[in-house]
Amino acid sequence: MMTASANTKPNAPTAAAATAGAGAGARPRRLPLAGVGRRIGSVLVWVGLAALVVAVLYPLLWMVFSSFKDNREVFDSPWGLPSQLRWGNFAKAGSAGVVRYFTNSVLVTSASILTTVLISAWAAYGLVRQRIIGGGLVLGLLLGGLMLAPTVALIPLFNLLQQLRIFDTYWALIVLYTAFRIPFTTFLIRAYMIDLSPEVDEAAKLDGCTPAQTFWRIILPMCRPILVSAALLQALFAWNEFVFALVFISNGDLKTLPVGLMDMQSRLLTDWPVQFAGLTMAAIPMIVLFLIGQRQFLRGLTDGIGK
Repeated sequence: MMTASANTKPNAPTAAAATAGAGAGARPRRLPLAGVGRRIGSVLVWVGLAALVVAVLYPLLWMVFSSFKDNREVFDSPWGLPSQLRWGNFAKAGSAGVVRYFTNSVLVTSASILTTVLISAWAAYGLVRQRIIGGGLVLGLLLGGLMLAPTVALIPLFNLLQQLRIFDTYWALIVLYTAFRIPFTTFLIRAYMIDLSPEVDEAAKLDGCTPAQTFWRIILPMCRPILVSAALLQALFAWNEFVFALVFISNGDLKTLPVGLMDMQSRLLTDWPVQFAGLTMAAIPMIVLFLIGQRQFLRGLTDGIGK
């Protein structure tokens, strides 16, 4: 009996240890909570993006559809499609002055893009690639220009433009649009030029290029993405600017689209389809311009500010 009991006692810990080892070696079952969370997050992101697309596109589509309606359809079925395409609304908007306002905006915007981008690129090249005395002070002044609100300087600018004899001319808007956008555009292009290799300038100098030739023939082509970005941002600003165009232009033949459309609204009163046609004509050029240059625009911003 003693021998049997002695033989059975060691087996009990062995069985218990085996059971414990089996339990310790078994992996706990994982619940698929992480995968469900990722799927819910992805769905929420797509829902948010879809809501953003609707919020942006629907007002534009509503404006375009309303431009083809008549007054009765605008009020009876404001959310419906037009019964027919009334292209005559666009002809009426053009004869009401939209074509003239459109031409003025194109001239002012194109000129301000050219002057702003070239001056800012030249300034950024001097600050980044050339050793100039007081470069830090110049950069500080440029950054200080970002904090200047245009509306604060309306009265001094009114007197200045009269003294320069460019009040109520295209040049008044071109000069102001250029001056107030140079700080931001210079800062934008400078951020892109910082990451360009200085070996490019050294190689150009060895080939006999002057700083001006290096800028025009080498640096400027290399900065094409950020130049496109700066040009698009300047176009958006100049095309939609209202305060300067209202204060410094009194001649009806020189008014740009934002002020001209407001003047046209006061003349047309309740002819809403024609007003929507004018708004559509004003919005389409910027939309098309951004669609054409969107790749260079994004590349310029991500390669410059993103670094």
